[in-house]
Amino acid sequence: MTKNLTTGPPAKIILLFTLPLLIGNVFQQMYGFADAFVVGRILGIDALAAVGSTGGIAFLLLGFAWGLTAGFAIPTAQAFGAGDPAAVRRAVAAGTLLTGGFAVLLTAVAVPVARPLLELMRTPPEIIDDAYLFIVVSFWGIAATMFFNFLSSTIRALGDSRTPLVFLAISCVLNVVLVIAFIAGLGMGVDGAALATITSQLVSVLLCLWLVQKKMPTLHLSREDWRVTRAELATQLRIGLPMAFQSSIIAIGTIVLQYALNGLGAESVGAYTAAQKVDGLAMAPLASFGLAMATFTAQNYGARAYGRIRTGVFQTCLMSVGFALAIGLVNVLFGRHLIRLFVGPGEEHVVELAQTFLVVNGSLYVALGLLFVLRNTLQGMGRSLVPTVAGVMELVTRVVAALVLASHVGFVGVCLAAPLAWVAALVPVWVSYHRRRRWLAEEESLLAQELESAQALLDDAGSGHRP
Repeated sequence: MTKNLTTGPPAKIILLFTLPLLIGNVFQQMYGFADAFVVGRILGIDALAAVGSTGGIAFLLLGFAWGLTAGFAIPTAQAFGAGDPAAVRRAVAAGTLLTGGFAVLLTAVAVPVARPLLELMRTPPEIIDDAYLFIVVSFWGIAATMFFNFLSSTIRALGDSRTPLVFLAISCVLNVVLVIAFIAGLGMGVDGAALATITSQLVSVLLCLWLVQKKMPTLHLSREDWRVTRAELATQLRIGLPMAFQSSIIAIGTIVLQYALNGLGAESVGAYTAAQKVDGLAMAPLASFGLAMATFTAQNYGARAYGRIRTGVFQTCLMSVGFALAIGLVNVLFGRHLIRLFVGPGEEHVVELAQTFLVVNGSLYVALGLLFVLRNTLQGMGRSLVPTVAGVMELVTRVVAALVLASHVGFVGVCLAAPLAWVAALVPVWVSYHRRRRWLAEEESLLAQELESAQALLDDAGSGHRP
């Protein structure tokens, strides 16, 4: 079930590893698609706006959880690339303990602050009750979300990107069935959509645990493996926390953006919510290349295959740019048809607003694609400082753009906030990677010299010469 990413043509390996991630990301978007379709069509535009208005708060907490657990899998991938199974098991044990602890902590913090945050963000009065109901139910499922992401990231760290896809597909199908059953069948409100998502993710956790038990002996932990040291926990936190805070920093910008958007009224919130569903699907290939590069880089960094990292980054950047151009064009040409999946008849103004969002974002997908690849490459090498700095720049840009541009040009200003933030974040990541690229080249040269010296000694020994 495991796969070593340190041998073979980098472009082919990365693409094959990315494809299941892409399909998985598309399936993951189906969570939001199913919620938005059923909520928008059955419960109405206000209910859809209520679900959408929670996006910034959900990203703040759940984004922190996703970044944290993804970071916990990096030491596992590095140990696997280095061929050290004992280190793999201890890294998994440390990550599991930390995931459980943070799940309890985040749930305890998130539930009480949900309503005050919604009020602070000027959530329109006609949708705030539904928004609160949806987000509180979602927060009670943080543990299921965290453990599914941690287990999926751990399985991918060992080179298996296909099995998590199968489990995610099962979970998504179950989510669609449950959201229809809860809302259309049982007459529940937006809480039914949140409950369906939590239930389906819990099923995914159980499937991952079954896989580990039956098919992945590398991850069978002994009592000794659970006796992790402070140093091992610190290593996990050194990588996981910056990735988590990076997501939270971006989320704070999203909350400010939602604040500006809420001031434009429920119609604008509904249009933005519908457009984000299409936008999330469009960005899935770009995010998938980034996820693939994190695992590819971590394994090859652990194996000291520095030349493969440089080659892989270059080839993946080319693939990502190609996808970004194609997807942006599709959004511009066919976005209206996709938006109408979530918006009932007679809402043409909402459709036009949403199309504006898709045109603005689609024009700068290239910057986002490069940002995903380079940021995840740095994180795969355990370099978390610059991505965090980039997150701060993204936050500042998003906040300034949302508050200033929204007050001057309205909805278009809100749409411009994210693309401008991508460009701002790309600059430090680009500079840092190219500096790191030179270091990789130097290390590759030193390794080559060491191998040549070792081979010369072996040749001398074989021919009977003495130094």
